[in-house]
Amino acid sequence: MSEKSISAPTVVRRAVAVAAVAALSATVVAVVGAGPAAATPPGIPSKATAQSRLNALTVAAEGSTSGYSRSLFPHWVTISGSCDTREQVLKRDGTSVVVNSSCQATSGRWYSPYDGATWTAASDVDIDHVVPLAEAWRSGANTWTTSRRQSFANDLSHPQLIAVTDNVNQSKGDQDPSTWQPPRSSYRCTYSKMWISVKYTWGLRLQSSEKSALQSMLNTCAS
Repeated sequence: MSEKSISAPTVVRRAVAVAAVAALSATVVAVVGAGPAAATPPGIPSKATAQSRLNALTVAAEGSTSGYSRSLFPHWVTISGSCDTREQVLKRDGTSVVVNSSCQATSGRWYSPYDGATWTAASDVDIDHVVPLAEAWRSGANTWTTSRRQSFANDLSHPQLIAVTDNVNQSKGDQDPSTWQPPRSSYRCTYSKMWISVKYTWGLRLQSSEKSALQSMLNTCAS
């Protein structure tokens, strides 16, 4: 049938149908393309800055864990009102987080960039110390005052704290990147930049195998 033989109402109906399909397609693309909001600690450096900081870090044999105790790094401390450090990070890294009068998260969504999982219960989320407390102790924090260790354990100004899946954080324990890296390989670039920044900011040492692992992870970064 030629175009000339199509009635006006038919043309209109087809135009409406095409427009509807186009609108639906746009909606589907928007939904599919809208990924979960990832936790974004402050102060993550560029690749170039991270490389410069990695080069500046002191390489030395790892110290002993002798004398270490988590109680020597007081956390979580009150940050504002009734909110402690953990609760602040849950609010920062979550989406649509609702808290009660005690600042405890009662609902929300948390996307863990370490493994790509999304959680709707705060109890399924841990706040990871990117550079673990015991690792910091072995890297120079054993000589710090308790006040400085407290500041390190509750550092909201640098990329040291991040909300992640609890059992993934527990599998990490106090390991450095030479023996543990995020299972989601696409996040290892960011993880290396965070780790390097924290060690540089706090003047902590690193061991040779740790530096090699960090370099390999950093090499995967585009910028």
